[in-house]
Amino acid sequence: MKVSKMLLATGVVLSAGVFLSACGKSSSSTTTYSYVYASDPDSLNYLTTNRATTSDVITNLVDGLLENDEYGNLVPSLAESWTVSQDGLTYTYKLRKDAKWFNVDGEEVANVKAQDFVTGLKYVADQKSEALYLIQDSISGLDAYVKGDEKDFSKVGVKAVDDYTVQYTLTRPEPYWNSKTTNNILFPVNEEFLKSKGKDFGSVDPSSILYNGPFLLKSLTSKSSMEFVKNPNYYDKDKVSLEHVKLTYYDGSDQESLIRNFSDGAYSGARLYPNTSGFAAVKKKYADNILYSPQDATSYYFNFNFNRQSYNHTSKTSDDQKNATKEAVLNKDFRQAVNFALDRTSYGAQSNGKDGATKLLRNTLVPPTFVQIGDQTFGQVVASKLVNYGTEWANIDLTDAQDAYYNPEKAKARFAKAKEALESKGVQFPIHLDLPVDQADKVSIQWASSVKQSIESTLGAENVVIDLQKISVDDLNNITYFANTAAQKDYDFYTGGWSADYQDPSTYLDTLNVNNGASLQNFGFEPGQDMDKMKELGLDTYTKMLEEANAETTDVKVRYEKYADAQAWLLDSGIIMPTISGGGSPSVSKSKPFSRAYSLVGIKGSGFNFKYTKLRSEIVTTKEYEEAKKKWQEKTLESNKKAQEELADHIEKK
Repeated sequence: MKVSKMLLATGVVLSAGVFLSACGKSSSSTTTYSYVYASDPDSLNYLTTNRATTSDVITNLVDGLLENDEYGNLVPSLAESWTVSQDGLTYTYKLRKDAKWFNVDGEEVANVKAQDFVTGLKYVADQKSEALYLIQDSISGLDAYVKGDEKDFSKVGVKAVDDYTVQYTLTRPEPYWNSKTTNNILFPVNEEFLKSKGKDFGSVDPSSILYNGPFLLKSLTSKSSMEFVKNPNYYDKDKVSLEHVKLTYYDGSDQESLIRNFSDGAYSGARLYPNTSGFAAVKKKYADNILYSPQDATSYYFNFNFNRQSYNHTSKTSDDQKNATKEAVLNKDFRQAVNFALDRTSYGAQSNGKDGATKLLRNTLVPPTFVQIGDQTFGQVVASKLVNYGTEWANIDLTDAQDAYYNPEKAKARFAKAKEALESKGVQFPIHLDLPVDQADKVSIQWASSVKQSIESTLGAENVVIDLQKISVDDLNNITYFANTAAQKDYDFYTGGWSADYQDPSTYLDTLNVNNGASLQNFGFEPGQDMDKMKELGLDTYTKMLEEANAETTDVKVRYEKYADAQAWLLDSGIIMPTISGGGSPSVSKSKPFSRAYSLVGIKGSGFNFKYTKLRSEIVTTKEYEEAKKKWQEKTLESNKKAQEELADHIEKK
């Protein structure tokens, strides 16, 4: 899933991964959650939008077929049971009969029925949803319908068998299909309501959608606040402890406001910033309560814009400088030089301080432990394959929480090769790289300044200059996160990121598939259009590797091996430069540790899902958290194993 701005990644959100920070309006409240959020949603249309700013809200308002428990297992939600055919192609879900649609005032509108899922998928296809990449090739007939080759939607592999039975037919077996159902693109919608709203469906207005989930959205004011209240008629209301949730907009300008409000009782949790002037006092006061959240499934990286078309925010003064940058970023040695020159430990220290600088570092796009290949992690296999690309990768360690890449000697050697090749083409130095940053967000400015310092000091400012473009948050969003075309991406160098949609390496690696990659616009390319430019980078070769991996549907080990090949190619290419993950940040909390839904994929185990959140009146101690973490890890292994064994019970008998 396309993740939101970096502030959400490692700054504000306390509940990344399994760290469950919740907070009350006062120190004694255990039913009200009050904290902050960092980016306004630009839409509530959960069927067409694939931004975390939308899903972070929708996860509390609308349910799908399945959801996640606190151990990451898939459990019933709107579907009370499911079966799969022996050939793995047909999934049948029996819906619960007590699930209802409600309006924003909590008034019952209709029952949730199987046809709502059919209506949702047709709308998704007709509106060309941003998340179509997730299911277009999965559901039988959907690709042909989306492309216009098939006009009859009834030929698409979804149908309402009866009012409370919905069935999907796939193009090929996908053992991870059920994990896709926790993504909002497969959520239901009431057809009558959808037609009544027309183009206003899913606008940034609480009344623009219907609700079948645990909360109702009572108010949403841009750059101010959003408020949720418990849905009193929710079918699973007994599992919802919170009565009220209030999130206040936070722009990152006053880092100490979080712990200040926590200490004053306004918040019952706070992200800590070790580099602030008052942190010494905070550390002394809360010495026994500082917690570091585990790293989660969101991976961030730096990337270049290889086909920049907009220059509204730039320090470049001539076409020669623009062309020089374009030539430089197309040079693999130049990209590798920048990668080896980026001091990620210093980068991490800007938000986490010296003690926690490495706790959020990530060196791969697919998290290294996301899947296992035999007795090795995915990251270990990628490392073994990366060595084949050159001696610079010898003994590479791709595990989390350490910097695998920073090496000034390697950086200078690679740059020397790049400079020689570029000068032979008439390229003039230094190469200028525009890096935009939110002028009000102190952590983001510190991050960007760290990048500038490490790259320029390693490669020499006479060779490479990082030009920080300090602009408003609205301008930044418009040229990055909310930009709808590659042409609107107005930068040379910026951060990208992705969080898993389903439990397979393809969920990350397919984002750079030349035909439909969901992240390609961030690199300056339109999917399926800028083929010559992408071929120049070798992304056509990369795409063939993805296709070979995806074609392997019988042997999961071979499948993962092939995806490891693709990840190794991508890292060697320098097209992405992994930096950090979500999570790994210090905080204090009043939440019962590990009480809420957890998942590495989909939106039902996200940091903003409040359904199972349980609050306590006392601050969690570090000792309590670590003990709870150990028990949770043991229980997770046990319950995951049991869930895996029970999968056989869902296969239809002959």
